Amino acid sequence: MSETLKAEVRNITFHNPSNGWTVARVQAEGGHGSVTVVGVMPEVHPGEMVELSGCWKEHPKFGRQFEVHVCQQMMPATENGINRYLASGLIKGVGKVMAGRLVEAFGTEVLEILDSDPERLLAVEGVGRKTLAKIKESWDSQHEVRNLMLFLQSHEVSPTHAARIYQRYGNSAVDKLKDNPYELAYEIRGIAFRTADNMALKLGFATDAPQRVEAAVLYALKMATDKGHVFLPFEKLVPGVLGLLAGGQTGNGDFNSVEMEFPPDEEDWACDEYVAIGPVQVEAAVGDLSVRKKVMVEDLSAQGIERAVYLMQYYRQETEIASRLYHLIEHPTPLDIKKIHTVMPRLEASDKIELSGEQREAVLGGCENKVFVITGGPGTGKTTITRIMVQCLDEMKFRIKLAAPTGRAAKRMAEATGFPASTLHRLLQYSPDGGFAKNEDDKLKADAVVVDEASMLDVSLFLALLRSLPLTCRLILIGDVNQLPSVGPGNILADVIDSQAVPSAVLTRIYRQAQESLIVTNAHRINNGQLPENPEPPGPEHDFFWIHRQEALDIQRYILELVTERIPAAYGLDPKRDIQVLTPIHKGELGTQVLNALLQERINPHGREVKRGNTIYRVGDRVLQLKNDYDKDVFNGDLGWIETVDPDQGEVLVNFEGRMVTYESFELDELAPAYAISVHKSQGSEYPAVVMPVVTQHYVMLERNLIYTGLTRAKRLAVMIGQPRAMNIGLGRKDSRKRYTHLRYRLQEAVNR
Repeated sequence: MSETLKAEVRNITFHNPSNGWTVARVQAEGGHGSVTVVGVMPEVHPGEMVELSGCWKEHPKFGRQFEVHVCQQMMPATENGINRYLASGLIKGVGKVMAGRLVEAFGTEVLEILDSDPERLLAVEGVGRKTLAKIKESWDSQHEVRNLMLFLQSHEVSPTHAARIYQRYGNSAVDKLKDNPYELAYEIRGIAFRTADNMALKLGFATDAPQRVEAAVLYALKMATDKGHVFLPFEKLVPGVLGLLAGGQTGNGDFNSVEMEFPPDEEDWACDEYVAIGPVQVEAAVGDLSVRKKVMVEDLSAQGIERAVYLMQYYRQETEIASRLYHLIEHPTPLDIKKIHTVMPRLEASDKIELSGEQREAVLGGCENKVFVITGGPGTGKTTITRIMVQCLDEMKFRIKLAAPTGRAAKRMAEATGFPASTLHRLLQYSPDGGFAKNEDDKLKADAVVVDEASMLDVSLFLALLRSLPLTCRLILIGDVNQLPSVGPGNILADVIDSQAVPSAVLTRIYRQAQESLIVTNAHRINNGQLPENPEPPGPEHDFFWIHRQEALDIQRYILELVTERIPAAYGLDPKRDIQVLTPIHKGELGTQVLNALLQERINPHGREVKRGNTIYRVGDRVLQLKNDYDKDVFNGDLGWIETVDPDQGEVLVNFEGRMVTYESFELDELAPAYAISVHKSQGSEYPAVVMPVVTQHYVMLERNLIYTGLTRAKRLAVMIGQPRAMNIGLGRKDSRKRYTHLRYRLQEAVNR
């Protein structure tokens, strides 16, 4: 039951400025006495009065605590409270001694004097002009932060966003938000259009205000980039914008196949239900934003698109990529081709292999060309080609850098070639504050850069790489163009290949050893839109099975049985470390959330644990890092195992392949259980065994390249289980989630100029 406490803050035990998580001791009114309060709060200080709404909880170690849901800040009212407040270190130039002097001189009026007549402080011993200036500057800053907190609270915006808002706007934050709160939606990470819209409407903005329509345009374009698009055709943008303005995202925000949810007749757009906004208002907003260089509208007739609407940053990135690639290709860099032809046979003999004609041409192409692409499915020899090519470049005394988008892919690359490899972020020396140390002003010292898993490159990362390359450098991109494209906007590998502006080797031949693998042969069948074939007769000597089941709960039960009993018994694989469940979505009976909870109870049911929200983290659990954390040196997609748990402090220690990393309680949101993960999160990784459901309830995500990507993550065993109808649907959908990009055509235009 919710309760309200009015209290004076006595001391702060812990405060995380990034998310507002706070543990504090307060002196509560109403006979409660000294109380520990925990929860997301704005930055509070000793001496402050606060009004807290929340509920009582019993902590196993620390006893009774008050869990805060809402915190309303108030100025301290008593001399003792004001003394504690001023002595807390809040104001530069005021310590414990000075706080006592100020309260002694002015009593409870001191805060009002700081606001309205700070010159009076000069009468206090120890306050000179320099000290006064320091006190005034610090007090004004705190005053503005407090005003911002109160403003946000009154408009139901979480205080967790206050630090970012203040950092962005400074002392003018409240005035800025009153002027145009919609800027929150596209300038402050984590604040959605709906939050900014609610604030704006409460402040009296009209439903057809130009700022509102413009914000919806920018937010809709941002949503589209989250789906992988670099731009949207105007006719696709309109229903998405109007969906936001009418009270929510159109459908599920999927701009791949936006359905018009509004009356089709022009005169019906102006009815009250749709807040008197229609395509004309959206067109005007796009025009105004274009004039202010926030969006770019371009005629892309080559694609049959009359008006393509870009967020300006992605327009600039796409055009710069085309320009930099063109200049890299065109810049001459001599190479002794005869020496390569001499070196290759010796390297083949040393490796006890004989390259096919197709493989040899790929190696030569990578060495000879300034920019080159090697693509092919499983079993086509990409690893062998990469190793020989890198050895050839090394023999030519080239300074070589190897990289991949993920840590696991970089590790595989290093193992395959015998040369060091790193993530692209490490190679380019990414800063947590944004940007890369290696850029156009400080180039990589390299003669050749080889990038594996290039299908994962988005426009921002690829441009950062290109900026870091000296014009004398070679760039070799290696990947499987039939896999899922990058999580971020763009379709780099496919666009570069399709442009034919960059020479490439498309590997098609499956070699003898790979032909014996049903994983490999079925991956190629799936890529061609054909149903996978089961072994006849089935047995543990085979590495692929397609099991037909119809009901979701039956499939769920069978997955649990496969992971915990059948596969370990038949293949000797450890369900904790070796068997990975991949699924397209997070929710539902066959989503990651439910499957993780069920698998955890089967595989790792006992042990010390800590709970964060609805998620349990238990000693021995396999976990997935969800975002790049450069301080911890762990990256999105890294897999680890929980070594120890401290339930009292809410901390866990995770082993990332021998590297121990500690997570405090407020950092646990960076980790997710990893018995089941999404297919997208599996990109760049391989697992001894993969189990993957294929069902119609995943319809929105079912696509040929998703099924293909999931299957090709498996090294020793792949089991797909589900409905034949769902498999047919997925295999039949090759381009339904087409991305709107124009890089292919820009590259063609560049080389044909």
